[in-house]
Amino acid sequence: MGLEKRNRAHVSRLELDQRQSAVLDGQAHNARVVWNLLHEFFAFRQGRFASLAACDEAIRVARKEIDWLKDLPAQAAQAVLKTYRQAWANFFNPDHPAGRPTFKSRFRSRMAVDVPQGRDLNITRINRRWGAVNIPKLGRVRFRWTKDLPGVTRGGPDGKITGARLVKEANGWHIVFRTQTGEPVPAPHAGPATAIDRGIAVPLALSTGEKIVHRKDWLTGGEQARLLRLERKAARQKRAAKPGRPTSNRLKRTYGQIACLRAKAKRRAIDWQHQTTAKLTDRFSVIVLEDLKVKNMMTSASGTLEQPGRNVAQKRGLNRAIAGQAWGRTAEFLTYKATDKGGKVVFVPAAGTSQECHACHTIIEGSRESQSRFVCKNTACGWIGNADVNAARTQMYRYNSAAGQAVTGRGGPAPLRPVKRQATHGGTTRTAPQGVAA
Repeated sequence: MGLEKRNRAHVSRLELDQRQSAVLDGQAHNARVVWNLLHEFFAFRQGRFASLAACDEAIRVARKEIDWLKDLPAQAAQAVLKTYRQAWANFFNPDHPAGRPTFKSRFRSRMAVDVPQGRDLNITRINRRWGAVNIPKLGRVRFRWTKDLPGVTRGGPDGKITGARLVKEANGWHIVFRTQTGEPVPAPHAGPATAIDRGIAVPLALSTGEKIVHRKDWLTGGEQARLLRLERKAARQKRAAKPGRPTSNRLKRTYGQIACLRAKAKRRAIDWQHQTTAKLTDRFSVIVLEDLKVKNMMTSASGTLEQPGRNVAQKRGLNRAIAGQAWGRTAEFLTYKATDKGGKVVFVPAAGTSQECHACHTIIEGSRESQSRFVCKNTACGWIGNADVNAARTQMYRYNSAAGQAVTGRGGPAPLRPVKRQATHGGTTRTAPQGVAA
């Protein structure tokens, strides 16, 4: 059996003192400045897109003329150039969702520094809990050891560390190791197929009838109460601040405490997604999902002054709920985990899956009575059950009966043919699109 290269990332928390954290903060700000200088030089000052050689020379000149830019390692500056060029390549790729590269704000951009070469890290394990790594212009730093790294520990996985990235989160700096291993090509998964409907009231509903839920709030009662106190404290401190004056250190500290609590909730949500998707990919060989355009679904309903939107508050709440469930991240986790285990994830067109009855394959207005209840208005059918389970079974039916409509990976679905409409006493009835329903 052959081997395949598998690139993965592993995140560990760094143990830094105040001086080391300040050094990394300065390097991250310098990396942001290099990005902004490249953006001005590459896209504006030249009047046309500059070449890679011209951008590289511009970085060298800037590091000579601006003393504090030398605090950023030269390899990290070159990594910024590589990332910036890739951002433009993604923008010009019609199949990539990336937008046009823009200037990075000091307060809204993510602080990060790249270490492109893994051989300079010199990773060693100190004990069961800690390891050590070399960071350019910072020296030897300890990090939390939670997993054996390829090519580092004796008896660990075969492979190598190709590089790393230092990222600042709410609870401090972390190092993201880029690992490359050689894994045996997985045998085809022998499990059954299923479809999953991603929702809000029920996070994951399976076509088997199972409903996978999680806790309503990722913070405990005490943590929620503390978050509310901190948010009220921040509002008072903001009102007391004098206009035009810099943000006080006390308000910054309050903002940091709020960010730590919200980051804790996010980590718990991601951990639940990892564990849940791992169990699903262990059980099923094929997982069918809707090809949702999540970004389009979360567009604002505010409108303009001339044409204000309707039900703006309700739409804003729906957008928050969709963002909280992180549907795109769930699909991403399922895709790579299923591939590693010999399975696959298939995407089918999303149009009409929540309104169509999976039993008779008709779409009648009013069949979905609520967020969770589906009652087919077709008198010849009359199926009653959970609306999310019905949607999942409709996706499964489309996958089984319309191979030409199903798409794998992130490719776009084939366009649906116009549906047939007919008047009924219960409202408008639509037969399922041609090629989808029998």
